[in-house]
Amino acid sequence: MRPTRKTLKPGAERAPLRPDAVTTFTVEQPAPLLEFLQEKMKDRKRTAVKQMLKYGQVMAGGKVEHQFDKALEPGQEVKVNFTRPFVQFYNRRLQLVYEDDDLLVVNKGYGLLSVGNDTVKDGTAYSILREYVKDKDPRNKIFVVHRLDQHTTGLMVFAKTMRAKEGLQHNWNNMVRRRQYVCVVEGKLDPADGEVRGYLAENSKFLVYSTDNPEEGKPALTRYKTLKSGNGYTLAEVELETGRKNQIRVHMSDLKHPIAGDRRYGAKTSPIHRLALHARTLVFIHPITRKLMEFETPVPASFLKMVGGIAEQN
Repeated sequence: MRPTRKTLKPGAERAPLRPDAVTTFTVEQPAPLLEFLQEKMKDRKRTAVKQMLKYGQVMAGGKVEHQFDKALEPGQEVKVNFTRPFVQFYNRRLQLVYEDDDLLVVNKGYGLLSVGNDTVKDGTAYSILREYVKDKDPRNKIFVVHRLDQHTTGLMVFAKTMRAKEGLQHNWNNMVRRRQYVCVVEGKLDPADGEVRGYLAENSKFLVYSTDNPEEGKPALTRYKTLKSGNGYTLAEVELETGRKNQIRVHMSDLKHPIAGDRRYGAKTSPIHRLALHARTLVFIHPITRKLMEFETPVPASFLKMVGGIAEQN
């Protein structure tokens, strides 16, 4: 017989949830972190405030901070958890770039699925982040806003509230101001800068292809610019005006310069044993605060090595 609540052994029941008591302070003028905290929490001794810093109960600029003399800038938020240390995120394939009450921005590693599919449910960017937010509070949820291909690395945004998810998704083209990628393609792009415009469709084998028929596919526009060429490859900066599935991969293949490592779309080489495509820049309007959010990651070192050195950064 399945035990009822009354027959459970002492200690077998889950302890009632004790919500975190988090207070947020906004920095008004430059100050060292410890000095700022002492000013805001005058009822606490200096040693008590230092202990909170030591044990990870203070977050500055969206990250847990232990450094007493961390320089704060006006406009920054400092959060103090009076209940317990903040839950910290670590995963070797997924880097947490930014977090607030509504959003998570991450840098996704190579080979990691954005979300699950029919055969893979766990070990995805979504499931990893879901576990992280539920460690903070089992009631927390996470919502998918957009996706990256499994073999594409780079910046993604997830929502922590339905309001934030809908605010981004329902007005995606206006909310997202810039989505910029870098890729390494086979050969030398000619012309060095340009655009590819057309329609993209998908066949029964899930292969995306270009078509001139607007009734067959959806409109797609990709702009590209050469950053550096060398060793038989070109490092290009690519900006999306539309966000279709496999858009960059198909359009580079259409130019007869497939992305290195992209056997599916015609690449003959794979010098770094992965798809050389990285979501480098993401700029969008915050769906709740309406602030402009700007994130950028470095060009992967392996990409630079393929073309023979450091490219000019614009």
